[in-house]
Amino acid sequence: MNLNDLNVFAAAARFGSITKAAHSLSTVQSNVTARIRSLEDELGVQLFHRNPRGIRLTAKGLELLPYAQQTMALVQQATAAVSNNKEVQGILRIGSLQSTASTRLPDVLKAYVEKHRKVDIAIESGTAAELIEKVVDYRLDGAFVAGPVPAELEAMVAFVEELVMVTPVAYRSLNAYLRQGPITKVLVFKAGCFYREKLERYLASTGTDVLQEMEFGTLDGIIGCVSAGLGITMLPRSVVERSARRKDVRVHALAPEDRVVETLFIAHRTPTQSPALARFKEVIAAGRPRPATAKR
Repeated sequence: MNLNDLNVFAAAARFGSITKAAHSLSTVQSNVTARIRSLEDELGVQLFHRNPRGIRLTAKGLELLPYAQQTMALVQQATAAVSNNKEVQGILRIGSLQSTASTRLPDVLKAYVEKHRKVDIAIESGTAAELIEKVVDYRLDGAFVAGPVPAELEAMVAFVEELVMVTPVAYRSLNAYLRQGPITKVLVFKAGCFYREKLERYLASTGTDVLQEMEFGTLDGIIGCVSAGLGITMLPRSVVERSARRKDVRVHALAPEDRVVETLFIAHRTPTQSPALARFKEVIAAGRPRPATAKR
């Protein structure tokens, strides 16, 4: 089995596109197609379903992907071990919650890039559920998530956040707001978002009825609509305080049992993690802050 074929296969699986895979490998589309077909012929199986919108892995392709990823990680480790050039190189694919990407991730990336300038980094945002699935499937090397993590993945605490309720600025008391009757709207990310689930559980515990949930794709959209008086949301305090619309909303502290949430960095439990990923975890560990404390 040719290492170059495995590398091309892993790139195609990552991007779900022959064109994007070719671009990432600095080659032409015909070469990517030829290498994938060569690997399929050698194995005697179809690795991708092909359609006008791109490609996606078959069941056999999904089985092969973790072995391809681990093989490429071993190659990087071997190269780093015997090379006179000890500088870490390669590709690092990191997933992140939007809230983490907007507040915490820039400092981590700055510290990492200053030390490892030859690593190509790709960042992808999504809900916790989406990111966990992509790490499990080896489509991401690691991800920043919140909430329960499958036992097959390792998890380290990256940040400790303080969750707050965010309401229109007119409401000085959260309890009074919740007692006024059913909430017209709560403003949330799509299903699979940990903060959405946390908000839904919190409102249920207080006996608060919700008439409608309004889904958004961006933090700015959520906070902007809270400031416009459309509804409420629950977010980390760090996110709200960095928003340009902070003065147009009111932040309410929660009880101790509701306010603290850990952002975890997850990756596969394997001794063959690439040097690029290993160094990234070291940067996270070195920069972990003390637990957040509530502001009143």
